[in-house]
Amino acid sequence: MSELRYVHLGFGAEAVEYEEAWQEQRRVHAARFADEVPDTCLLLEHPPVYTAGRRTVDSERPLDGTPVVDVDRGGKITWHGPGQLVGYPILKLPRPVDVVAHVRRLEDALILTAADFGLETSRVEGRSGVWVLGDPVAERAPQGGLPQGGLPHGGLSHDGLPHGGLSLDLAPGTAPGVAPGVDPRLTDEEFDPRLNGPEYAPSNAGQRREDRKLAAIGIRVAKGVTMHGFSFNVNPDNTWFDRIVPCGIRDAGVTSLSYELGREITVAEVVPVVEKHLRAILERAEPAPRVIERDPVRETTDGPVRETVPASGALKASA
Repeated sequence: MSELRYVHLGFGAEAVEYEEAWQEQRRVHAARFADEVPDTCLLLEHPPVYTAGRRTVDSERPLDGTPVVDVDRGGKITWHGPGQLVGYPILKLPRPVDVVAHVRRLEDALILTAADFGLETSRVEGRSGVWVLGDPVAERAPQGGLPQGGLPHGGLSHDGLPHGGLSLDLAPGTAPGVAPGVDPRLTDEEFDPRLNGPEYAPSNAGQRREDRKLAAIGIRVAKGVTMHGFSFNVNPDNTWFDRIVPCGIRDAGVTSLSYELGREITVAEVVPVVEKHLRAILERAEPAPRVIERDPVRETTDGPVRETVPASGALKASA
């Protein structure tokens, strides 16, 4: 790939509204396709906003009717907001286009970023993004209680709230009508974690010692050029995720770098580390020769040729 250029659109008090950033993505995407600009990564924070990829179903949206921006990326519903670093790499992919390989490269860069701060993260099979792995199921706290020894660590989000989200009720118990020791998220398709208290809140996954997502990825590829990208939870108020079913995953939750490390880390500290690893990984991706197929039906002696692309002209991948 070409040398990667970074553009800082706005952070903190200068956070960029989602629609404004989306429009800028489209502008840069068109320019990159036309080779008017090099590969470019937009970095920013958003004011609080829910966005939904095309696979989002109604039952995953906020129950209170909070507005959601429907977007053209892959994946399902997520949240963006203060304390979360968002990156939109707009790249001309190596050919043949391999969307999954692009997602894996983004994951690699974010896994290395977390490692530089002292946090071990991983992939979870069948679930893209970057994860902090939970304890084995047999060693996790029962629903309604904390793991032995209480909270794993302290720390507050950027606005003074506990990184773990809602405080769990210390009294043992389960959701109404659910047998003790049974997780209804895995056994009852009608069970909605949002209606059953903080024991099931995505923001409390760290207290339950479950798998929890640190960074989400959702992309779109059109004309061989990427859009959208990743969100990396540095020190947000993760209780925003409790209004939705994040990424459509009911049996896991979300976390942040600050919560996992038990110390305050800012987006400003993370930006140069993300830039270092994205550049090292993305600039290593070597393009292969463009594959051209001739259409035997339409071909004449002058030989019109066409490049084989999906019928939609775009590919999507999700977190």
